[in-house]
Amino acid sequence: MKVTKLPFNPGPAAWNSILPSDRGHPELNSHKKTDWLIIGAGFAGLSAARRLQLRRPFDRITVLEAKCLAEGPAGRNSGFMIDLPHDLASKDYGGRIQEDRKKIEQNRLAINFARKTVNDLGLPREAFQEVGKVNAAATTTGMQHNLNYKDHLTDLKENFELYDAQQMTELTGTTYYLGGLFTPGTVMLQPALYIRELGKKLISNKLKIHENSPVISLAHNGFDWHAKTPKGSITTQKIIMATNGHVENFGLFKRRIIHLFTYGSMTRGLTPEESKILGGKAHWGLTSADPLGTTVRKISTISGDRIVIRNKVTYEPEMQPTQAVLNRIYAKHTASFDARFPNLKDVQMAFNWGGQLAFSLNNVPAFGEAEKGLFTACCQNGLGTVNGTLQGAAAADYAMGINSELIDALCNEDPPKKLLPEPITRIGANLRILFGEFKAGAEL
Repeated sequence: MKVTKLPFNPGPAAWNSILPSDRGHPELNSHKKTDWLIIGAGFAGLSAARRLQLRRPFDRITVLEAKCLAEGPAGRNSGFMIDLPHDLASKDYGGRIQEDRKKIEQNRLAINFARKTVNDLGLPREAFQEVGKVNAAATTTGMQHNLNYKDHLTDLKENFELYDAQQMTELTGTTYYLGGLFTPGTVMLQPALYIRELGKKLISNKLKIHENSPVISLAHNGFDWHAKTPKGSITTQKIIMATNGHVENFGLFKRRIIHLFTYGSMTRGLTPEESKILGGKAHWGLTSADPLGTTVRKISTISGDRIVIRNKVTYEPEMQPTQAVLNRIYAKHTASFDARFPNLKDVQMAFNWGGQLAFSLNNVPAFGEAEKGLFTACCQNGLGTVNGTLQGAAAADYAMGINSELIDALCNEDPPKKLLPEPITRIGANLRILFGEFKAGAEL
């Protein structure tokens, strides 16, 4: 199979850009034989690598990354690893009790795996902070969403705390929000730091990572797979493909993945005076009471406090938004920031970026053995930190022949449904996004 295109990542990955420069990992420039090839070094790929390293310590493991670690989608999210129901396609993040209990259990498996990895490998604490998050409401409709969510969490017997407007102001420094719903189980990541440091800690005499080494073709010959990169090649018997939506460019799951982009912006570092004017707590993270509303985080860096804004989503079947789309969305980020923080009028965005998401119509992953010896942990349905971690580790177990309830659950899912022909899918996706954003109102 020949890879039809390489991943496109608009703008700099801000989480990576604010870190000190890093020597990184060498490009693949020779032929290698390996026991395991992992394609993709994001949450899924590195979780698969860690699982293999633990279970098969004497096996040779090679990880190929098309760009640099944390420059792709793994370094372009908002950094929330969420344990509770968080269906981006739903009206209020709710669902059905039994399904959500199963999903919570899976999410916590992923978080526990990440926590153990952080502890065992000594990753920096700022990469993985167990501090919870707030579902913030800026409208009466958003407040009702949170009340519905509260009832659902009560039925699930999950802990939460409702915040009023004053508590939201004390937390964030802004009077924009009417209320919020705090849940304690979310982990706040510095996603680039997590991915970069995990990559460094995994390296051994048996496990190697190669950056700037995109796979441009795959061929199966007898028992062996042959993967070619621009300057090298790999021979192996088993591959774990951890490429999320990019899997379709390998010819797999054709017309079964919905390709969306979501977008983020990060301010320059606030001056001490600006941080004092803002007030509020030192660190916090808000998701929106409306699934299509604005995610906001306040973080501390060596260059001062920064605010992160993430909103807007576009349907991009060609996996590359235009510059006109980017300009329009980045202007919206500035407007969303100004509406929330009118006392920070002189603060500009230092970084703007986009990141690719992959969804299926029936909200299931592209997981399993796609061809003999070729295993996939892709299509993470918009929740790459937790679903990627879960599916990457599970794919490694599945490829090693290890059975578990999780693998049974993933393998027993229906496959991703086939999309309707274009332009029907494009029209439907765009109408749904437009209507959802219209209903979000001031939550956006």
